[in-house]
Amino acid sequence: MGWQDIAADKRSRIAASIPAEWNIKPIPDGQATFDYPATSGVLSSQELDLTGYSATELVAKLAKGEVKSVDVTLAFCKRAAVAQQLTNCVHEFFPELALKQAKELDEYLAKEGKTVGPLHGLPISLKDQLRVKGLETSMGYVSWLGKHDEEDSVLTALLRKAGAVFYVKTSVPQTLMVCETVNNIIGRTTNPRSKQWSCGGSSGGEGAMVGLRGGIIGVGTDIGGSIRIPSAFNFLYGIRPSHGRMPYGKMANSMEGQETVHSVVGPIAHSAVDLRLFLTSVLQEKPWEYDSKVIPLPWDSSKEDAAKAKLKSGLTVGFFNFDGNVLPHPPVLRGVELVVDSLKKNGHKVLPWAPYKHDFAVDLINKIYVADGCADVYKDINASGEPAIPNIKNLLNPDLPEANMVEAWNANLQKWNFQVDYLTKIREFEAQNGELDCIIAPISPTAAIRHNQFKYYGYASAINLLDFTSVVVPVTFADKNVDKKNTEFKPVSEMDETVQAEYDPEAYHGAPVAVQVIGRRLSEEKTLAIAEEVGRLLGNAITP
Repeated sequence: MGWQDIAADKRSRIAASIPAEWNIKPIPDGQATFDYPATSGVLSSQELDLTGYSATELVAKLAKGEVKSVDVTLAFCKRAAVAQQLTNCVHEFFPELALKQAKELDEYLAKEGKTVGPLHGLPISLKDQLRVKGLETSMGYVSWLGKHDEEDSVLTALLRKAGAVFYVKTSVPQTLMVCETVNNIIGRTTNPRSKQWSCGGSSGGEGAMVGLRGGIIGVGTDIGGSIRIPSAFNFLYGIRPSHGRMPYGKMANSMEGQETVHSVVGPIAHSAVDLRLFLTSVLQEKPWEYDSKVIPLPWDSSKEDAAKAKLKSGLTVGFFNFDGNVLPHPPVLRGVELVVDSLKKNGHKVLPWAPYKHDFAVDLINKIYVADGCADVYKDINASGEPAIPNIKNLLNPDLPEANMVEAWNANLQKWNFQVDYLTKIREFEAQNGELDCIIAPISPTAAIRHNQFKYYGYASAINLLDFTSVVVPVTFADKNVDKKNTEFKPVSEMDETVQAEYDPEAYHGAPVAVQVIGRRLSEEKTLAIAEEVGRLLGNAITP
């Protein structure tokens, strides 16, 4: 079979995995899809209620026996099926396995009078990188189809041990290396709020699935913004933990063995509370005993308590809205301003932060991504005869030379020096202003962007090079009546000019806008506590 036939077979199998009674009527182009799950007729009123809770609320109800995992799982399976038909966000859908797992958990609770773990009975959606024994992992490569995983990834196994139920693996772009979600197997995944906007990438399927509440917590990965961009574009919270905090062992990936900039794994959810539930539940399983790269660092509630105490006395926050390379669109500039104003009005000291050598960081990380001459990704693309998607052609040039060992070592050294120099800049700031608690910044220069227009990764990728903790907080929505085009704009670079020229107030009206709260390396407890407070001030927070 040719690659087209293999891809068509996969699409047929995905469609067949949805029970006929869960199918919906075709949605005309231009019709709003975001509120459609509630009116689709697929879910009962009780099931709609179950998918409306936070994950933190659900695990409490499940533990008390107030609701059954079978009922919760069925509700999310139905809603995930609707989300797939609306946004095309699924690579694997397996409701039968999920309901079997949920039934076993209900029986355990009834017999033993206790839960198996902190996530007992909670459905969790997985990015396609996470391996689930017996299922396919394609990662958007046609050549990977037809191969079934022989074991769970470490994180899959630990989530299962904590009581999570698996029912879906969500879509990713070919190679994972772009902030769009499109591949030659299923095509394009779209944003729940508008088919004209991107859902982000590479964890775009998770962004769309959780955005439509087909999932309540989704697992994504991030090497250049791949958790944070989908979170931002779908008005969700997401955390990029520092490398070594969460287990990545035995997950699928492109460019495996590239150790200069690590991909990390973390949750996407509707609240900081649910992000915390995920992180604490995984750390409770001692992932460092299963993955040698995980630092033996249990969740430290005292760091949270210290952060909350400082929230009362007043934080010292740095902020920037321009990294010196690409000026964000007006809705994003307004989003940063809203956060800064909210913090100032509530007694926090908010001061400008000068982004240190972010142009250097963006250039370096881009060179690291292609250090093998793009051999790894094109090997898997070419294995089936499929073409590279346009997004990849624009970013990963197969004609680039391969870096030699000396050049690779030098990239490692440059990264290290940059990280050390950044810490120096933080100390210099603190000598004048006291402890820097976090930095508020854009995560993308745009709100949820139109398809094939995502050009600049630097607001996200510079943080990957630093390996800082970063939490995305949803802020507002683009407003054509407020966010007028900047007529006095003067570009500082060709990329800056390209990004600004793309802005159209009418086309972006209603698109989600977010910021990232950036903390030091391995500062998940503190940075998440601050992000939660930012959300509270904005009115976006969910409390348990």
